[in-house]
Amino acid sequence: MLTSEKDKNMVLGKHDGVLPLTFVVHLLAIPPILMVLVWSIHFRGGFSFNSSNKSLIFNIHPVLMLIGIIIIGGEAIVSYKSLPLKKKSKKLIHLVLHGMALILGIIGIYAVFKFHNESGIVNLYSLHSWLGIGVIVLYGVQWLFGFVMFICHGGNSSLRSSTVHWHVKMGLFVYLLGVATASLGFLEKLTFLQSSGLPKHSSEAILVNFTAILTIFYAAFVVLSAVSPSSRT
Repeated sequence: MLTSEKDKNMVLGKHDGVLPLTFVVHLLAIPPILMVLVWSIHFRGGFSFNSSNKSLIFNIHPVLMLIGIIIIGGEAIVSYKSLPLKKKSKKLIHLVLHGMALILGIIGIYAVFKFHNESGIVNLYSLHSWLGIGVIVLYGVQWLFGFVMFICHGGNSSLRSSTVHWHVKMGLFVYLLGVATASLGFLEKLTFLQSSGLPKHSSEAILVNFTAILTIFYAAFVVLSAVSPSSRT
């Protein structure tokens, strides 16, 4: 039996605005995934780790980076806030999702290095590549820190209490840096394609721009969901 109006609102998902925001996050995750797949498969020819067409190797990079670091990483962020589970279970889900994102990100980084090496293109020459390495390193540090401190309970309780807020803030910073890096990546690749003859107002160019825009919108709602006040513990 519900004892207060607050209890009723919690059942209906109206207690803090987190559930509606999280629902929007889940919805906004779908279009960028579909669009980057359409771009890579329909317009760019698909994927392959071993091919005489080296562009097929590159195509793995944007797909895994977007689905991994941006989408699964975003879901990992909102999962800890929104799932109606015990804290221990939410921590584990949060860790596993971030681990999946990190693994996909590492494979995505490997793919672009492989593409450059096999195509005779120098590595790490652009702002996008520099930031990309920074993001994947910081993401890994964040994951290891969270695993040691909050899963393995490294350090004493006061140390964990004093560092958890910095862990959250740094996590959001790394995530937003990843979104900014992805946006630069879309711009960089599209600029290369247009310099090679792709019409500036072609359907492919429009698709890439909209993919970047929807990725930013998705990330915005991830952050809004993460910073929204919640009564859950």
